[in-house]
Amino acid sequence: MSTDRMTPTSAFADDTHWEHPHPRRGFFTDTSICIGCKACEVACKEWNRNPVDSDYEILGSSYDNTGGLGADTWRHVAFIEQSQERIEEARESGRALVNLGMPRVGPPAPSPAPASTGCACGPAAPADDAAGSGCACSGPSSATTAPATAGCGSADGCGCSSGGAGGAAAGTAEGGSPVLDTPDFRWLMSSDVCKHCTHAGCLDVCPTGALFRTEFGTVVVQEDICNGCGTCVAGCPFGVIERRDDGLVEPKTQRGTPPMPDTVKVPQDGIAQKCTLCYDRMKEDQTPACAQACPTTSIKYGERETMLESAQQRVAQLHEQGRTEARLYGANPKDGVGGTGSIFLLLDEPEVYGLPPDPRVPTADLPRMYRRAGAAVLGMLALGAAAFTVGDRR
Repeated sequence: MSTDRMTPTSAFADDTHWEHPHPRRGFFTDTSICIGCKACEVACKEWNRNPVDSDYEILGSSYDNTGGLGADTWRHVAFIEQSQERIEEARESGRALVNLGMPRVGPPAPSPAPASTGCACGPAAPADDAAGSGCACSGPSSATTAPATAGCGSADGCGCSSGGAGGAAAGTAEGGSPVLDTPDFRWLMSSDVCKHCTHAGCLDVCPTGALFRTEFGTVVVQEDICNGCGTCVAGCPFGVIERRDDGLVEPKTQRGTPPMPDTVKVPQDGIAQKCTLCYDRMKEDQTPACAQACPTTSIKYGERETMLESAQQRVAQLHEQGRTEARLYGANPKDGVGGTGSIFLLLDEPEVYGLPPDPRVPTADLPRMYRRAGAAVLGMLALGAAAFTVGDRR
């Protein structure tokens, strides 16, 4: 079976340390239906026996109590409150991501049926798209892509991404204005997790081989090999992986037994930790704990290509409703990490969710750095040889 169908780049098996025939697995997190219940966060902690990392008090800046991803929190649900003004700005920024194509000559073409998958997160639509029926993403350089939909209220198939919502669609009022969650503000609930990047910086820089690519395309830390050097912490462009500093958690083999005394617990102080995408459950063909516990199916798990198709269909559906702020994150194979195993549907720009707008794996610049360093060394040697030669002649 070819890996071209399973992964976002055809060279995935060649340069990402993955040579298995298994389909690549991943998450699709739909933040538009997340209710912020934190069931995924609790299920992750319970299954992996991760220690408590907060005192259960609400943060001063949010209704959250954990703050972010870390060595003890592998799934984190954030609460983001937005005013009506910010919602309108998000909707406009979503419209700006859509390429409407070139104007056509002649009578308008019949409107096609609504697209089932939106447009793929690949190159933008060609400039000579005379029919104007192919809406494309904003371009290969952006990590955030917003597939547009065909047949959403205008003859060119892109009415939902122009000035208005393209007619009276679901989620719009009589005058065409969007219906907000409340008259004054809305909550954005965001369940964040390790991205399991195509080009994983943590995996590239690990000096001990503690991080490895599983047969499902995910990245996992082997805690019995990790020496706690922290190199992987600096190698992650998302700030996901951290070293555990409170240690002492019970091993997974002790599930269902009475709590162990502190004298026999397994110390993990200083060991790098992050989401494993429930690798132990995946090997048994089980759903990861967070996805199984999610009551709204906001977290979906399966083959990455299937998750990508579901994400594109969901964005197309939201665009048909006039919610042009919907966009995908991590679905672009030409971004700085080659796309991610965890795909997110966002309702605002990535920075609002604490995500880098254009992540880039740090090791991508190593070849260029080595070439420049080599050129500098050769230049110094040449100058030294020239100085000795001129000195001898005098």
